[in-house]
Amino acid sequence: MELNQYLDHTLLSASASESDILKLCEEAIKYNFYSVCVNSCYVPIAKQALGRSNVKICTVVGFPLGAMSTEAKVYEAKKAIEQGASEIDMVINIGRMKSQNHVAVLKDITDVKQAIGLTPLKVILEISELSKNEIVKACEICIDAKADFVKTSTGFSKSGATLTAVKIMRKTVRDHLKIKASGGIRDAETALKYIDVGVDRIGTSSGVAMMEDLPSYSSY
Repeated sequence: MELNQYLDHTLLSASASESDILKLCEEAIKYNFYSVCVNSCYVPIAKQALGRSNVKICTVVGFPLGAMSTEAKVYEAKKAIEQGASEIDMVINIGRMKSQNHVAVLKDITDVKQAIGLTPLKVILEISELSKNEIVKACEICIDAKADFVKTSTGFSKSGATLTAVKIMRKTVRDHLKIKASGGIRDAETALKYIDVGVDRIGTSSGVAMMEDLPSYSSY
């Protein structure tokens, strides 16, 4: 099991500079991470920096609140793919989920998935905002929308991934969808615990520290 190939090497801070993104890409090439995960404005820079390497580009859509129009999410996703993104992490419409407007939540995800075709779509549930029942329902909606992954968190809410939530997600999606855990996973030991409960990908800004097995204090 190669831990580096589970990692989306992530930098989504609003203040991340172009040089920060270049450094992220250099690190991703050095450690052969699965992907870099960046805000969509930085996809072209990441594409150039990664060159012919095997590192993929993951970008976020409707981030971090999920509360913009479906049309805006569709446009952002399509534009990012045009510019070189190979995976899309979109934020679910949390307010609509809390309103039990499941039809709107389904349409939001379905429209993005249909627009991007075979490009993998990860749907960020923001588990810190949802009850157990809402997590289950959100996972069921993602299956119906033909998403590829459910993802725990943006890393910008009150808390990130939890093993409890991941177990609920795994039990619900079974083999239909993959799972990405993100938010607060900062060391190799923790990452391995998530992999043990069935996570297929981990979003973290601490990938280098994990590889070097050093304590990490960076916040995702």
